[in-house]
Amino acid sequence: MTEFTPYASLAGGVLIGLSTVILLLANGRIAGISGIYSRLFEPGTLANGKSAWVHGEKGWQLSFVVGIVLAPLLLMAAGFEIEQVFTGDLTLIAIAGALVGFGSVFGSGCTSGHGVCGLSRLSVRSLAATITFMSVGIAVVFVLRHVVGG
Repeated sequence: MTEFTPYASLAGGVLIGLSTVILLLANGRIAGISGIYSRLFEPGTLANGKSAWVHGEKGWQLSFVVGIVLAPLLLMAAGFEIEQVFTGDLTLIAIAGALVGFGSVFGSGCTSGHGVCGLSRLSVRSLAATITFMSVGIAVVFVLRHVVGG
């Protein structure tokens, strides 16, 4: 059973919301994590033929992704206790991660892009995407816990 952590979850939600607002105000960009991450690996040329690295387009994307990775490490270095436990088969977890990545590409966005940013902009497309991935997630957990017995 997963621990019930309402205060940590609330704090995390507030920080996610705050970071999306800051990114939108600072760069005029939506904080869709899968899109930001995937654009790091696209060819680095802007529409005018200039290098995206030189003109800062890739720099903020790299900073965003590095910040996601470094934030928990910095918190741990500052003395905060962060515990993340993975139970189960790591191969299955890797396959699930790949499927989530495929779903993000197929659905033109991820939970942060659709669920956080899209819904706050009252996007009908994001509402449909959020309903779809939440429904599928609920169904998968139900089947794995109550049908398969995991």
